Amino acid sequence: SCCYVSRRLNQLSSHDPLWKRHCRKYWLLSDAEKTRRNQSWKAIFISIYSDLGRYIQYYATLKKAWDDLERYLGQRCPRMIGSLKDSVQEEDLDAVESQIGCKLPDDYRCSFRIHNGQKLVVPGLMGSMALSNHYRSEDLLDIDTAAGGFQQRLGLKQCLPLTFCIHTGLSQYMALECVEGRNKYEIFYQCPDQMARNPSAIDMFITGTSYLEWFTSYVNNVVTGGYPIIRDQIFRYVHDKECVATTGDITVSVSTSFLPELSSVHPPHYFFTYRIRIEMSKDALPEKACQLDSRYWRITNAKGDVEEVQGPGVVGEFPIISPGRVYEYTSCTTFSTTSGYMEGYYTFHCLYYKDKFFNVIIPRFHMVCPTFKVSTARMETNHNEYAMDEDEDSTDTDEYEDRRRVLDIPAPSGRCPRHT
Repeated sequence: SCCYVSRRLNQLSSHDPLWKRHCRKYWLLSDAEKTRRNQSWKAIFISIYSDLGRYIQYYATLKKAWDDLERYLGQRCPRMIGSLKDSVQEEDLDAVESQIGCKLPDDYRCSFRIHNGQKLVVPGLMGSMALSNHYRSEDLLDIDTAAGGFQQRLGLKQCLPLTFCIHTGLSQYMALECVEGRNKYEIFYQCPDQMARNPSAIDMFITGTSYLEWFTSYVNNVVTGGYPIIRDQIFRYVHDKECVATTGDITVSVSTSFLPELSSVHPPHYFFTYRIRIEMSKDALPEKACQLDSRYWRITNAKGDVEEVQGPGVVGEFPIISPGRVYEYTSCTTFSTTSGYMEGYYTFHCLYYKDKFFNVIIPRFHMVCPTFKVSTARMETNHNEYAMDEDEDSTDTDEYEDRRRVLDIPAPSGRCPRHT
């Protein structure tokens, strides 16, 4: 606009270094890209703006997120990079809008101008979760598959699936309109109300307020190491830095995750899994080698109800810990309240002094159900008919425990029965 005011402003507004700053800020272009294009910074800016101008407030953030994710996964699980699809064009997104009869948010459209989701493969880009008898891995859907799953039925009206798990059928949805108690562009897991007679009574576990916030926060957790890479998959365990305790030469740390596909609001049943890492310092003396004998848990729900669990080993095993060795395992628990915490200790005996026993502290770790919304169909019914029962006790469920990963330690046989 300035260039039309005066000759001098016309000259100034064509000054290429000004456009270089904009090209770097909005399109993340490098000097190497400018050399490849063999154009001035101004010409490059205008060329890209003519194609992506409507996304100028989102493009740099989403492009950086995608670049960071590709760079990180390229080093740790390159197979996943091969499942990503190339970008789509504006006419493809416009065609989807015509097909579903709803406008797509610009941040969602912008992301698909960079990558059109991924192929339906395992593992999925949006994270995995594995227990001994349960597995989930979510793919980021391409635009055509998402459009094919667009919902118009009661309970999920005007909702577009963002992810899909081929094992469980689980999806995260984005609301494209403010209907059935949802905010526009809110992202959620559906949770059928098992106590309602109305099949359209679907509660929601909220996972994001917009596509930009949802996607970039996930990528940040991945590339900062917040979500561990295990067996070439992203596992959505969250580690609280406070959940670490050291006893002598042994450190115990805990990360947790909420599983919406195994949870419900009605009846109240909130399912959490936790991953525990037990490590002996590499500087410990060889005679500090020891073996785990038993575990003790103190489990407290949001109402203050306490349950104590004690039993031999963990996941039916009695791991040996020696200097520099690591033992990891996964287990789970359920609460009838929306939050709770666990703490306890392991009992070990020394291998060199077999009559010497000692306890290793397990730090207190909290588990909190994500924000949820109750179905509008439920709110329109008689609340007394569907009163919530929160008297169920929480449980430490060893029978769901995943196989542990031990570094250089042979796997002992047998499994530990629940609560024994």
